[in-house]
Amino acid sequence: MSAPKIDILLDLWASTLYPYKTKPPYADHRDMYKTIDVTTISDVKWQSFSASYTGKIPAANPPPWMLEKYHVWFRNPWQVIHKVLGNPSFMNEMDLGPFEEYSTKDQTRYYKDFMSSEWAWQQADIISEDERTDGSTFVPIILGSNKTTMSVATGNNEYYPLYLPIGSIWNNVRCAHQDALVLVRFPAIPKTIKEHALDTTFRKFRQQLFHSSLSVILQPLKPGMTTPEVVKFGPYIADYEEQALLACIICKWCARCQASRDNLDEDALNHTRAFNEALFEESTLTILWEEYGIVGDLVVSSTLSTCLPIV
Repeated sequence: MSAPKIDILLDLWASTLYPYKTKPPYADHRDMYKTIDVTTISDVKWQSFSASYTGKIPAANPPPWMLEKYHVWFRNPWQVIHKVLGNPSFMNEMDLGPFEEYSTKDQTRYYKDFMSSEWAWQQADIISEDERTDGSTFVPIILGSNKTTMSVATGNNEYYPLYLPIGSIWNNVRCAHQDALVLVRFPAIPKTIKEHALDTTFRKFRQQLFHSSLSVILQPLKPGMTTPEVVKFGPYIADYEEQALLACIICKWCARCQASRDNLDEDALNHTRAFNEALFEESTLTILWEEYGIVGDLVVSSTLSTCLPIV
């Protein structure tokens, strides 16, 4: 429900209580939001930050989107992960180590839960080589997002919710238990009038805001990437449109490999950070765009540098 409608309901409520010389528990929507924000019971507290366009602004008649502030609401992913791990409901519904599962008839290997993957075994082997991680367990962090329109009560607003489950929990539990798949980001998407909708500067700003907000939100995980708490990203689950956005590629190019868009079926090496950085040093933005399908002037989150290929 929108803030003005909350105020209307509270005013109506207050009018019914006036004969009894009492008041509603909240004066207005701000008072209600403040109460919700300071509630310590249940979920991890929501936080927010604002972002705005910092490029060159025309002196005369600048587009409205350049002057607006865009609020991003999020929850600390480190706290979210620890809350999930500490939930007694999942005590017997998670795998604390990788495993292999086979058919008793023909020894066919089954891949079902995340910890049955080869990648989980590889990461566990890496962890076991470090004496500082003795006795620890591998908890892969999975991210997923999808742009959605909420029109019932919010006036046709678009949002980019970001969800975070951990790979240790069984797949059937993640699908059925509301606390296993946690919403960690809820940003508004910049909009503009039709006249500026296809403007290159506006589109680049939307893309950069997506990456910059990810960088801020995932910062609490960065110190633990090595020691004393090893944190490793699992896959980022997204449809093709968001794969292109996350991988900073042009539409119709492959988000995972270096194949040309003219022949996506050809054998090609995967995209790597080292390869892309070498291209940035030796190529121009035009060459990156036309020959490699890469958007070279976006700043992506360094926190995601150890993430799996996007799926």
